Amino acid sequence: MSLRYHNPVAIRFGAGALAELPEALAGRRAVAVTFPEAEGLGLTARLRTLLGPALAAVEDRVEPNPDVANLAPMYERFWREHADCEALVALGGGSAIDTAKALMVGTASGRFDELVALLAKGGAFKPHRVKALVAVPTTAGTGSEVTPWATIWDRAAGKKHSLHLPETWPETAIVDPDLMLTLPASITVQSGLDALSHALESIWNVNANPISDNYAVAAAREVMDTLPRLLERLDDRGLRARMALAALKAGMAFSNTKTALAHSISYEMTLRYGLPHGIACSFTLPMVLERAVGADPARDAVLAAIFGGDLAGAPRRLREFLASVGVKTEFSDYGVDATDSGRMVAHALEGVRGRNFIGAGSRG
Repeated sequence: MSLRYHNPVAIRFGAGALAELPEALAGRRAVAVTFPEAEGLGLTARLRTLLGPALAAVEDRVEPNPDVANLAPMYERFWREHADCEALVALGGGSAIDTAKALMVGTASGRFDELVALLAKGGAFKPHRVKALVAVPTTAGTGSEVTPWATIWDRAAGKKHSLHLPETWPETAIVDPDLMLTLPASITVQSGLDALSHALESIWNVNANPISDNYAVAAAREVMDTLPRLLERLDDRGLRARMALAALKAGMAFSNTKTALAHSISYEMTLRYGLPHGIACSFTLPMVLERAVGADPARDAVLAAIFGGDLAGAPRRLREFLASVGVKTEFSDYGVDATDSGRMVAHALEGVRGRNFIGAGSRG
């Protein structure tokens, strides 16, 4: 057997870990990228107290699912006003971290449309300038704090761009479960199911290996055990910590495999139907699991480890789990008829992420 696994992110995990932010920055001046509600939650005040004059500015106009229309002025203002800052601190969910990843790679012109043009061409490119990134997630799900990927949406053009370069790995991830205590039930579910999707998608994946499998199995089992109980006790610090660790493990898994068919389907569901990402990439998991079973005996064995060895009953158990957290699992539940859903799945199988699915070649 031969395999490769690579993840260069330094991880600081635990209640109160946010206090380690000054040590992670090591005297470098930084711009914080966060969500609008951070001020009201007292998070930006905590950053100012922790960093003092090392905090050059706070960019808190991050929007969910960052779009080129919002990113362009933010990007150009950042490189115009803060080119001398050495680092970015992304404090928030996946959208804040994705926004910071877009900001951290500078174009020669300082214009965002140049970056979009490079992304549209596909493939890797060398950024003209790069900032260091410290990622501080406030949700348990995205895994973006330990991956190089960011999703940039262009709704006007009906497109999604994926930014992933050797330079866009965060330098450090600070995962403090206490930052997640104020999350409402809806975001707790969406982020938790995103983590579950990352775990499962890294298993039914042509890029899977035993290291990613270990992270993925542990993450999937932990999410399915913890999330329903957390929804009954949203302020439980122990359960928040378990979900944060599960999401981190899922991120460590798909950081090397990338995602697969469920995510490929999700992009169109978000663009066309406005479905939140965590729901869009998870409601099809039972259907994708049914397609995955039998495609590869080795993958079957790993998936069975999540469901107590009962792979035949796994799709049913997965549907029951999703129902228990309030998520419906049929396309028709979201206004998509059989013809359109069939076309959507076929199109997703042909996509970059869809081709990672173990059943893509034989079951298109």
